[in-house]
Amino acid sequence: MPMHRFSISAAHGSARLCKAGLLLISVCCGVAAQADPILPYRVVGADVQRQANAVVALIGYAVVPDVTTSSLSINNGSSGNPGLWSTQLGGGATISDSVPLYLEGLAAYTRYDPTFVATDGAEDRKLPLRWNTGDVSGGIGWDFPVSEYIKIRPIFNIALGKVVSDLTAGQWLINHKTDRDISFVNGGSLNAFGLGGSLMLVYEDFKPEREQEVEVRYSNIVLQSFESNAAVEGRAVAQSLGVWARYRAPTGMTALDRPVRYVLEFAHTQYLGQLRGALGFDYLTSLGVGLELDSSKYDVFITRTRLVARYVFGNNVSGVSVGLAASF
Repeated sequence: MPMHRFSISAAHGSARLCKAGLLLISVCCGVAAQADPILPYRVVGADVQRQANAVVALIGYAVVPDVTTSSLSINNGSSGNPGLWSTQLGGGATISDSVPLYLEGLAAYTRYDPTFVATDGAEDRKLPLRWNTGDVSGGIGWDFPVSEYIKIRPIFNIALGKVVSDLTAGQWLINHKTDRDISFVNGGSLNAFGLGGSLMLVYEDFKPEREQEVEVRYSNIVLQSFESNAAVEGRAVAQSLGVWARYRAPTGMTALDRPVRYVLEFAHTQYLGQLRGALGFDYLTSLGVGLELDSSKYDVFITRTRLVARYVFGNNVSGVSVGLAASF
């Protein structure tokens, strides 16, 4: 009996980010003669293409449904403000046992605040930067039964994302001439389109006394920028390998004339390739506990509603989140 999941997650609480990206921007001034033109601010000693690839890679964290990043808030250790904030709305479902077509969809928003440093050789200035990322993605797959409880699910994925940079550089940057690299940093945008696929191994065993599910998923989606700011063009391959498990059983209490179930959840995602270490961590692990209400007795669209609190941790990060999900 396939479960139809549609989840809404929102981050609460905080974590710490021990690694932030630093880009050195050198301030170049002309000779102090009136006839000499004022040279623009320019990026010196920095690989702008690598930075553009990193921006595209940021989209890669939110192109497939993933509990570990569905609701995440990571604080910058120096400022105390969120250095990374992410939330997702999405889910997946198999239509029926007789028509094992699998469909999934996801909309996500991510804000990443790296630190840029500008220097004129004598004085350093921090430039607070925000990368705001919005993306939507979808997938279509088919379930191939291996046994009564196990099936293999190949999925074709497509993704579309946009990154907008917002540099709050302060009054000192205004009225100065800048080159195209800093122009992108201060208000530029980047669009990305992705194609790829996923392969899932699914175990489902649903009984009245308990329900247990395990999913192992490998995803590989190639993201490429298009129609973006002239300064940068980016490309990234979003790869991840994750396992997700959930156990549900009655608590002994009832509500809405149905058993109230407790929910135990585990998820672990290893980020591969360009995603590995891009935001300071190589993996994320999530441990969740919650309650589930069953409204299937009544003629309503939603049959079950779950509230799950999660503790998320990885190398350099840890934190908490709360997720709300529904089955229908």
